[in-house]
Amino acid sequence: MSISSSPPGTSRRSVLQAGAAGLAVLAAPAVLAQTAPKIRVGYWPVAAGLPFFAAVDRGYFKEAGLEVEPLKFAGAQQVMEAMLSGRSDGSSNGTGSANLAIGEIAQPGLFKIFCTNPSNAKFVLDEFIVAKDSPIKSMAELKGKKVASGPGIQNVTLCKTMLERAGATGAAVSELPIGQHVAALAAGQVDACYTLEPTGTVGRLNGTTRVLEAGVVARYILGDPMAPWHGGAASLTTEFIKKNPDAAKKYIAAYTRGIELVRTKPEEARQHMKGYTAIEGALTAEVPLASYMLYHEFKPSDLAHFQKFYDLFTDKGIFEKKVVVDGLLYKG
Repeated sequence: MSISSSPPGTSRRSVLQAGAAGLAVLAAPAVLAQTAPKIRVGYWPVAAGLPFFAAVDRGYFKEAGLEVEPLKFAGAQQVMEAMLSGRSDGSSNGTGSANLAIGEIAQPGLFKIFCTNPSNAKFVLDEFIVAKDSPIKSMAELKGKKVASGPGIQNVTLCKTMLERAGATGAAVSELPIGQHVAALAAGQVDACYTLEPTGTVGRLNGTTRVLEAGVVARYILGDPMAPWHGGAASLTTEFIKKNPDAAKKYIAAYTRGIELVRTKPEEARQHMKGYTAIEGALTAEVPLASYMLYHEFKPSDLAHFQKFYDLFTDKGIFEKKVVVDGLLYKG
């Protein structure tokens, strides 16, 4: 068909323009795929992941033009292993910082941390819990007892070290998924658990467990109950950041909106634990919330506390070499 046979009032220029527009529409998906890759983010079901959960549920990532796929794992070690193997592009808050460091040792330059979730006696994440009617009143009384720890090298190393420093020598430590801690105590299978929220809240509200001591890492590892323990971290792989610098910035900005929601409207934010953790419904109002520290908010004292935490793992031989925190922080 010639141009002259086009519908009345249609010029050659308008036909060519229409053809060009059609080609642009056909090309658009390919361009979109290049500029907005899917971002796969690993998490495990602890309360500290709240900013990420909120950002997903509230559409903050979608509003930034990003497709984010949450990947649930049984423990922080699996989150790190997924990043190492290229199956994940990052971690949410709540992912063990020491687990990430092990990935860094295995593959230097693996990731950059853009936010941590420091906890202590005020912003509670870590705690030892016992059965509600247990006669145990102090950490020292766990001497020679059976203690369960959350899974992974970070949890187990911290648990053993804290028990030693509290005078609870000879305690037998075993790994157990945190979702099973309350049931194990209720059944009398263990005498205590080193766990992370929301486990302590679940046990307290269903009347089976109580908190023996909270904010334990700050006290027994850092030497100050109010010191920030940067035990969990949100990160992106360096490979993703280099290949997709604009998407990385948009992701961090959208994630920051989740952090701001937790900081300014905690009661609203709490609702987003449902579906990601063992907490839902009325229980969400009871869970203590962690604090959050973005990469540009770090002070020298924060770096020093973070480094002291990492140095413990070097001293214990878990890290085969010293890991310098400052080099792991995202620089923007």
